[in-house]
Parts: sequence; structure tokens; C-alpha cells
Amino acid sequence: MEENRKVRVRFAQSPTGPLHIGGVRTALYNYLFARQHNGDFVFRIEDTDSHRFVPGAEEYIIEAFRWLGIKFDEGVSFGGKHGPYRQSERRDIYKEYVDQLLDSGKAYIAFDTPEELEKKREEIKNFQYDSTTRGMMRNSLTLSKAETESLLADGKQYVVRFKIQPGEEIHVNDLIRGDVVVKSEIIDDKVLYKSADELPTYHLANIVDDHLMEITHVIRGEEWLPSAPLHVLLYRALGWEYTMPQFAHLPLLLKPDGKGKLSKRDGDRLGFPVFPLEWTDPKTGELSNGFREQGYFPEAVINFLALLGWNPGTEQEMFTLDELVEQFDLAKCSKSGARFDYQKGMWFNHEYILKKSNEEIADMFAPIVVGNGIDEPMERIVKVVSMMKDRVSFVKELWPLCSFFFVPPTEYDEKTVKKRWKTDSPQVMSELADLLSGLDDFSIESQEKAVMAWIEENGYKLGDVMNAFRLALVGIGKGPGMFDISAFLGKEETLRRLNKAITAIKA
Repeated sequence: MEENRKVRVRFAQSPTGPLHIGGVRTALYNYLFARQHNGDFVFRIEDTDSHRFVPGAEEYIIEAFRWLGIKFDEGVSFGGKHGPYRQSERRDIYKEYVDQLLDSGKAYIAFDTPEELEKKREEIKNFQYDSTTRGMMRNSLTLSKAETESLLADGKQYVVRFKIQPGEEIHVNDLIRGDVVVKSEIIDDKVLYKSADELPTYHLANIVDDHLMEITHVIRGEEWLPSAPLHVLLYRALGWEYTMPQFAHLPLLLKPDGKGKLSKRDGDRLGFPVFPLEWTDPKTGELSNGFREQGYFPEAVINFLALLGWNPGTEQEMFTLDELVEQFDLAKCSKSGARFDYQKGMWFNHEYILKKSNEEIADMFAPIVVGNGIDEPMERIVKVVSMMKDRVSFVKELWPLCSFFFVPPTEYDEKTVKKRWKTDSPQVMSELADLLSGLDDFSIESQEKAVMAWIEENGYKLGDVMNAFRLALVGIGKGPGMFDISAFLGKEETLRRLNKAITAIKA
């Protein structure tokens, strides 16, 4: 690659369905690399395979990155001087380079039908269309020039194949994996172009786009590593060796358990999303959950993904996007796969709940409160959040945990009653109600001072009193400090709940 070129990276996605979380990580690493080097981040759509096009997929991809805060500098829907950025709109551009490869003898035309290819696979074990087999196939290398021209004139469908020369060692200088060496004999004569739809295949389209869009670094998933030697050869064949980008192939995202790469089935099985946003399959109507709809914060997803395959070399785990840009280093990416620990992802979301202000979380929680038919001033919702947010990983989990602040219990947990409501609990709670009713100051401090003195004076067990008190006000044996609860409820509501429990709970 030429020195002193402005860093330019790209994220190229096929609109064949929702964006997998592994693709999000690839885009994130490209974004971090570009920002760190004051470079450009380009968004491309690879839609040369029209049979796999899924309506709505392109819009979904753009919306996902908008939610995540990953911004592109140019590309589909963002504009730029290197467009068009959809491969289906670049047919004429690709055809020029197909013709160049044919004219220079670096590629050839093949007329083999699918049936003929299948027959050859049956005849030859592990058949590969290459230097050892191309001589027995129907192509412009075995047919005369007149025969080839006649077939083309008759409109026979064909493909253009890249002519791989045997006996070469191809070096791929990978920024993560070092020098990867592949012998050319293992590469088949890949199809570069199909006359049926007048479109190139992935291999040629990517090379042409990367060259013309001045891409300096190709950062992509490990699954594309086998194609890298072919791409190196294509760059050479087109005379672009000195503008060839540097490659970096990221480790796979692995299943949370067992072997193999992460799939949607793993998410369905273990109950976590593998897509950034909710997705409805337009053909089947099947709904797949998304990180956004599950209640994840975008910054938590970014932080979680950044550490799947990259390690800063320190103990730090919480990173802002700016901090990630500053510290990211491709050399510190792992060569081995990264296990997708979805529980760690939940931990990150919990940590971001703690980082956010009570007011910010309350703004998210308020619609849930209203949705449950409760009309409470925002300051009271903020107060509840301040007491409870450290107990949840998602804002939506707050309501089941703290609905008792807004709605009195209609029933009492049977196990807690059996364990905590003693024979003398009604009498003790009646005394407590009398004590509390006489307090003019119902603050946490005032209640605690009076109740503790009363417990000591009467020789009661602190645990017995407070557990029964909690059961009466909450209905279960969980929650924050009891005086925090009673102070929030106020004297009138606290006494109402106490008196109801005294008559309703049977030991």
C-alpha cells in the first residue's frame, strides 16, 4: 500500500436480512480505526445477488447504526464523491474491468451448464475448476475463437472465470494474523461475472469498489480470510498492487456455550438477541428480538462488543466511545474466537444504569408507571429510581420490583408469611401502628429513632419486627430499607397498609 494515503475503511453489507451482531462489531472496529486515524468510514450495499434481496433490510441496517451512534462519512444514504455506493448501480463500472481481465488473458469465458458441472463433480472426487481441470471443460481456453464468438452471438449464457496460475505462493500481510501464506493450487478459478444478470460476483465487485473508493484498510470477519489470497491476485492482475489495502481479519464470535460460531438459534435457545433491532421476517412473519427492544442502552452494546475480540491490555472495562477511539489498536485484537458472553452484556447494561442520573432513568421509567395506570409526580418516580436502580439490568425490570411503592399489596407472599409472620405479629404490628401514628415527623431519621427505642424497650427481636413490617407494606420479603419505604409512602398510607395486614394475614 502506498504511504501517506488518507485512511479510508468501509463496511459493506448485503441487504439479505437483519444485521447480525457480529456485523455490528465489524462496523464498530472499522469506525474506531477510522476515527483514530482521522480517516473516512464508507457504507456500501452489496446487492449483486438480486435473488437474496429482502425488502426493508437496507433501511434496517441504517437505522441500527443510527441507534448505536456509529456514524458514516459517506455511502448509501450519506452521499459522497465515490458513488454510487450500491453495487447494483455500478454495472457498467464492473464490466470495464471484466473486459480488461479478458483482454489481458487473466480471465476467460466459460459456457459450462449447471448440469455439466454437476456431472463433472460426480466423475471427479473433490472436483475443482482450476488449472488441472479447466482443459476438460467448455470454455474459451478449450474452444476455438470462432466457436466462442458463435456461442456469444447466439446469446448463450456464460460466466467469466479468473485464471489462477499454479505454483505460486501468495502472501497476505494481515494486521492481526501476520503473514498468511497460501499456495495458488488450492484456489479454484473463481467466477467473477455472470452474463445471466450482467453483474459481477462478490470477489470482483469488492476489489473494484475498494480500489475506486480508495479504501486503505479492509477490516472484516475471519470468515473472509480464505478469499484474501484471491483478492491479492486480483489486485495484481488489474495492475493495482501498489494501492492494495492492508487486511485485518477479526476473530469469530462464538456461541456462549459449546462449539461453533454464534447464531440466531443460540439467542432463541438462551433468551438473548443477536440483532441490534427487532426484525420481522417479511416472508414468514417471524419476529426476532433486538438489543434496543430488549432494553439495552446503545452505549452498553458498543462497550460490550468492543471487548469481544479486543483487549486494551489493562483492567479497564467501561469505555466511552471517545475512549475506545483513543485506545483501540488492531494489534491487540485476538486471533482466536471470542465467546459471546451475553450475561456480561447484561452486566454492562446494569453498569450504565448506575452511571446514568436518577432523573434520566426516571424519564425512561415514567411511561411504564403511567402505562400501569399510576399518576405520580416525576419527583416521586425519581425517588423510587434512586432506591431501586442498583437492583436491575434493564429499566423495564423496575416495575415488577417496585410497583409496591405505587400500588398496595393485594396479597401476601405465602412463603414469606410462613417464615416471617409470627403468632404475635398482629399484636406487635398494632403497637407499631400506634407508635407511628403519634409521630409528627415522619422522616426516615425520626421513624428509625422512635422504632428502634420502642423495640429495645419492649425486648422485641429486630428481625422479627422489621420482617413483619416489610411484609405488611410490600407483600413480599424484599425491597430497600424499611424506613425508606415508609417515609416514601407517608404516614397515612403506611398506617393503612399496616392495619390491612393485621387483619388480612393469617399466621
